[in-house]
Amino acid sequence: MNNIKINFSIKDLENLTGIKAHTIRIWEKRYNLLAPNRSDTNIRNYSLESLKKLLNVSYLNNNGLKISRIAELKEEEIAAKVKELSLKGKAEDYAFNAFKIAMINFDQVLFYNTYNNQLATNSFSDIFYNTFLPLLNEIGLLWQTNTITPAQEHFISVLIKQKILLNIENLQSLNPQPNTKTFVLFLPQHEVHDIGLLFINYQLRSKGYHTIFLGESVPMESLKELFNFFNDICFISYFTVYPEEENITAYLKDFSNLLLNNNSTKLLLLGHKLNNYSNNELPKNITIYKTIENLVKDL
Repeated sequence: MNNIKINFSIKDLENLTGIKAHTIRIWEKRYNLLAPNRSDTNIRNYSLESLKKLLNVSYLNNNGLKISRIAELKEEEIAAKVKELSLKGKAEDYAFNAFKIAMINFDQVLFYNTYNNQLATNSFSDIFYNTFLPLLNEIGLLWQTNTITPAQEHFISVLIKQKILLNIENLQSLNPQPNTKTFVLFLPQHEVHDIGLLFINYQLRSKGYHTIFLGESVPMESLKELFNFFNDICFISYFTVYPEEENITAYLKDFSNLLLNNNSTKLLLLGHKLNNYSNNELPKNITIYKTIENLVKDL
C-alpha cells in the first residue's frame, strides 16, 4: 500500500461496506471493533485501516462468522481468516473488496495482484461479469453520493479498461467468420463511458464476429460512411449519460430515418438512460437490452 491517507465519515463506511451506520456504532460500542477519531464537535471519522478492517469483518460476517467471534480475533487473524475463506468460498467476494481498496488508495499493485489471482481460476468473461461489472455499478453509486472522488473512479475505470483492451488485442489475429454481418460499436455524441461497449466488442471478437469499434462521441451522420464498405451492418450503442431522457425518442427516430432504411440493418442498445424507456416507442429494427449478457446471447 502507498502512503495516501484518507479519512472517511461513518456514512462513507456505510456506502463502501454495505453495513448500516447504526450497526457500525453498535459494533464499536459493544465489541470495540473500530476506534474512530473524533472532531472537536464529536463527529466520527475513520482511517483507511479502519475501512480495510470493516471490509474484512463484513466479508467474514457474510460468510457465516458471528460478529462476537470476529471481535475476539486480532487484526492479523482477521486478515488471515479472510484469505483462508476466500480460497474455500467465493473468491470474487474477496476480490471485490480488494479492488475497492485498490481504488480508494490508488494502489495499482493491489489491483494487478488481485486480478492475476482471479485469472488463475476464472476466465476473463467470468471476472468481468462476476466482479468488474458489479464493482462498476457500485462505483457509480459511490460517486453519486460523494463517497469517492472522480479521480478514484477514473483510476479504477482505466485499469479495468486496460484489461479489456489487452484481451481484445489477444484476439486481433483471429480471422472473422466468413459471410458474417459487421457489428459497428459506437457511443452517441457527448457520451464517453465506453467500458461496457469495449467488453461487448471483446465478446463479439471472441465469437469470431467482424467488428468496427468507433468509441466515444460519434456523430450520427458519420455512420452513413460505413455503408460504403459493408452491406450487412448491426449497430450497437450504450446510453449511460447521453442522450438526455427527453431527447432519446427524437434521437432514435432520427437514427431510424437516417440509417435503418435497409430491413437487415439493426440498432441494439443498452445503458442506464434506457432503463425506464418504453419498448412501445421504439422504431422498427431497434432493440433495447437490460444486460450485456442477454445481448451477447442473442447474437
